[in-house]
Parts: sequence; C-alpha cells; structure tokens
Amino acid sequence: MTAIANNLVVAFQYTLTNAEGETLDKSQGEPLTYLHGAGNIIPGLEKALEGKVAGDKFKVTIPAAEGYGEYNPDLVQEVPAQMFQGVENIEAGMQFQAQTDDGVQIVTVKSVEGETVLVDANFPLAGQDLTFDVEITEVREASQEELDHGHVHGAGGHQH
Repeated sequence: MTAIANNLVVAFQYTLTNAEGETLDKSQGEPLTYLHGAGNIIPGLEKALEGKVAGDKFKVTIPAAEGYGEYNPDLVQEVPAQMFQGVENIEAGMQFQAQTDDGVQIVTVKSVEGETVLVDANFPLAGQDLTFDVEITEVREASQEELDHGHVHGAGGHQH
C-alpha cells in the first residue's frame, strides 16, 4: 500500500468537531480529495495524514496555530455603516468581501451599533483547536496536470 507523501492525491472522509464536541463540518458522501504537500488543507492535518495508508482510521486534534491560526484581535474593527452600500439591513453573522492591501478578505459582522459596524476579518475557526475524525479512502499518484496546477482535478477536486 502506498503511504501518504508529497505529490500524492489523497481522498478521505472526515468529521470536524470543536473543543465542545460540536460537529462543525463533515464530508457529505463524497470524500475530500487533495494533493498532499501543496498546502491545500490546514498544515496540522496535512502533517497528521503523512505516512498513513488507505483504510486507516484515526482521530487527531489540531492546535489553532496549525489550523486556521490564532485569533488576532487586531483584525476586529469598527467601520461606518455607509461602507455597506446597497445593503438595507446589516445584521450580526453576515459575511462580506472586503478589499484590503492584501487582496480580497472575508469579514464577518459581529455587531451593529447605530451607524457603526463591528467586523471581524479572522477566519471563523481561527483560535480554535479542531478535532478531525478521519478515514482515508484512497491514495494515488497525481497526474502531471495535477502536479503542474498544484491541486486535484476530477471528482472531489477543483476543476478549471
């Protein structure tokens, strides 16, 4: 059996839970498929998958720093409501794309106080340790095109 290593395509089923045991995400029938070593999944999970083979089942907790990063309070800021032109009713939980010096970033509305909106540009799972319950379903050689593009093509992968 082929062990997971860089430049191989890996398919796996998973259930993602937080520290409280709440399910945050899970594969829905179709496994998640990625190119190992290309940075397509969070670093801690990629590290945990290294060396495993198809059929392996395991549970791993990934610390925030190796997942979606630590929570950065500097990414929370107040902005004027007029920045949300065309949006009639801004509410907590809404997400928007914001143009920043680093490109497009997703921000989540935390609260609305009159004409001031508190937004958070942290990834929603930043600062959280995450537990993955994983079953590896396939490990295969990547095609040259997948290697050239840095991601999987076809079922479970990206298509262009």
